[in-house]
Amino acid sequence: MSYDLIVIGTGPGGYVCAIRAAQLGLKVAVVEKRATHGGTCLNVGCIPSKALLHASEMFETAGHDFPALGVIVGKPQLDLPAMMKHKDETVAANVNGVGFLLKKNKVDAVIGTGSITAPGKVSVTAADGKVTELEGKNIVIATGSDVTQLPGVTIDEKTIVSSTGALLLDKVPAKLVVVGAGVIGLELGSVWGRLGAQVTVVEYLDRILPGMDLEVAKQFQRLLEKQGFGFKLSQKVSKVEATKSGAKVTIEPAAGGDAQVLEADVVLVAIGRRPYTEALGLDKVGVTMDRGRVVIDDHFQSNVPGIYAIGDVVRGPMLAHKAEDEGIAVAEIIAGQHGHVNYDVIPGVVYTSPEIATVGKSEEDLKAAGVAYKIGKFPFTANGRARAMRHSDGFVKVLADAATDRVLGVHIIGHGAGELIAECAVLMEFGGSSEDLARTCHAHPTMSEAVKEAALAVEKRAIHI
Repeated sequence: MSYDLIVIGTGPGGYVCAIRAAQLGLKVAVVEKRATHGGTCLNVGCIPSKALLHASEMFETAGHDFPALGVIVGKPQLDLPAMMKHKDETVAANVNGVGFLLKKNKVDAVIGTGSITAPGKVSVTAADGKVTELEGKNIVIATGSDVTQLPGVTIDEKTIVSSTGALLLDKVPAKLVVVGAGVIGLELGSVWGRLGAQVTVVEYLDRILPGMDLEVAKQFQRLLEKQGFGFKLSQKVSKVEATKSGAKVTIEPAAGGDAQVLEADVVLVAIGRRPYTEALGLDKVGVTMDRGRVVIDDHFQSNVPGIYAIGDVVRGPMLAHKAEDEGIAVAEIIAGQHGHVNYDVIPGVVYTSPEIATVGKSEEDLKAAGVAYKIGKFPFTANGRARAMRHSDGFVKVLADAATDRVLGVHIIGHGAGELIAECAVLMEFGGSSEDLARTCHAHPTMSEAVKEAALAVEKRAIHI
């Protein structure tokens, strides 16, 4: 079985790469170890977590916000099995959709664990032990990432869980300890916090959301604390011990000091993810690696001709949409075109309530690089649509080059921030200035007006503050 391209992994990067290559006339096969396509994102990551985030937000809204809007429905009751059914149906619709798209584009799918036995050769071992040998002129590694383990802690996916187990709990834990104050921990903590859990987040650093704009992170921490979150910052976890009723988490100051023990019904370990490159046979074919990642050139090719890699197994942020763009780019390159990804314009979103969305540089990035910049900020408390929807928490922050006015970064905390960031990404993709954004007519009343006002505020000419 010979192909122009073999893609190992059908997560967002892999299946998009395969489809784009097929569109360009290449004969393509994909290899997937799961029974369903879509990778971590669609099966046990982005999609199921967003289904539960939305459902739990609706539960929270019904219980706390409806009366102020004149909607009286009584105290809502939680039907967790029904909520989980909604999650499962959402996942099924998405993974089945990917399977349909692969068939529609005449991409051959081989189910099993793939390994590269030589340049241009992939061996696929099915669950029943059957081995299928594939040949391809080009191979793209798109195997994604796996949960980072906490040393000395055994994840059983029942009491001590990863993000996967946190999506499968059959009851709301009274006390949930989240290890790690990154995106995954805060999103899943939000789900169970809204449904009634007392959530405590333990973080080794002295702040939440490492890498994001510090002002946004500080504001977000205050909002989460108002929602009932507890934070133990600058603390390291030295032990997690399962008990008959749950678990005990021993923490101590990162700088040294006395330990304390936190009682928990469930402990969520969310300290990050690591590239999934084991069992691919990369060492045998001589692919150069760096801390588990495949080292690639500007065209996504490894040091071995014909072997490419994209997504979580290469440098850059572990984001589904980054992997998708890389998948399209490498497919176009293999087909003789000029695929390209602009890594300066990769949005990032935290799907909590309120949402956080960011694109480009943070203030800390610009200070570290010695770039002179101007700031424009606008709060949602001054936005008419936000007031009408009772979603006035947060603000929009625009960072523009002090000399050229080119927008270098935008950071939003507020309702629907993940959608609002798109126009900022388009602006930055075209090298736009804060004045370009400020002079673009925005519909009234909309949340997006806050983006325009923040752009106006760069030159201190915002109208509504």
